[in-house]
Amino acid sequence: MSEIRLNTITREWVIIAKEKVKKPEDFIIVKEQERHPAFLKTCPFCPGNEAVTPKETFKICDEKGWKIRVVPNKFAVLSREGERARTHTGLYKNVNGVGTHEVIIETPVHNLTTATMPLEQLKEVIQTYRDRFLEVYRDQRVEHVILFKNSGSASGTTIEHPHSQIVGIPVTPLHIRSRIENAMRFFDDTGECLMCRMIKDELNEGTRIVMDTKHFTAFVPYAALSPFHIWIFSKRHSGFFADMQSEEIWDLASNLKSIMGRLYHGLNNPDFNYVVRSGSSCEANSGFIHWYLSIVPRVAMASGFELGSGMYINPLIPESAAEYLRNVKIPEYTQ
Repeated sequence: MSEIRLNTITREWVIIAKEKVKKPEDFIIVKEQERHPAFLKTCPFCPGNEAVTPKETFKICDEKGWKIRVVPNKFAVLSREGERARTHTGLYKNVNGVGTHEVIIETPVHNLTTATMPLEQLKEVIQTYRDRFLEVYRDQRVEHVILFKNSGSASGTTIEHPHSQIVGIPVTPLHIRSRIENAMRFFDDTGECLMCRMIKDELNEGTRIVMDTKHFTAFVPYAALSPFHIWIFSKRHSGFFADMQSEEIWDLASNLKSIMGRLYHGLNNPDFNYVVRSGSSCEANSGFIHWYLSIVPRVAMASGFELGSGMYINPLIPESAAEYLRNVKIPEYTQ
């Protein structure tokens, strides 16, 4: 019999389809190993093509040249110019589409991934995430910041060169408000942060833990919305991603590289998305908001049932996914 689990963070019901359950190995991507070059002349993010992108807003360099570039998105969904203004006519409301939309070009090397990137480089990428998070929130027009990475065609990206995006929007999306309200209700009822309680319970239970380090815990959620969905939670309670300290940045880089390495080697380099879910700068000391990073490998497709019901069907038992990832052997040369 199938089991319906409640994801207590998102308040979404998930059907764990035990009658149609698959083995973790069934999600290994079957594809030819493509040989991507370290440099691609036609890639707008490769060194030498800087003139193709807008002028950078931030850059890290060494004696060889740039290591990380941050540029305005050439096809930004929001305008950097203009004022935030709300208008409404009867039932119809709108807000000027102003804000920030930047691309973080993570490395000059075209064929790296999060899994294969040197740890030092990944640490600097996360440091850049932190710095840009702070900078975007300085814009008084911005109400909420979203930081995410798309990798591979199934994730929605069209450029394979390693990059992330950060968007500062002038409104707070409904699903963000809903999660905040849910966390607030839990705090009011129990006096505890929902995420802190979840970390404690997951560590005590143990079967869904993938990796546990000094500052971060990575696990497959009890009601994972899709196969190999992973959350990385900060052990230190904080509502704001950019509140991280230096040693936490190192630890997150190590944790993220290991998790992505397990997906890379265990599932044959699947396409993926990850997103930082965080409160705003003024919510760093909130008692009930707790930031985390969500990773979604694109190894399964949504169906009409999911679109029609708003419920998810996960054909992989979360405990099996976690056990499989724990046992993935990562070659030493990529660690």
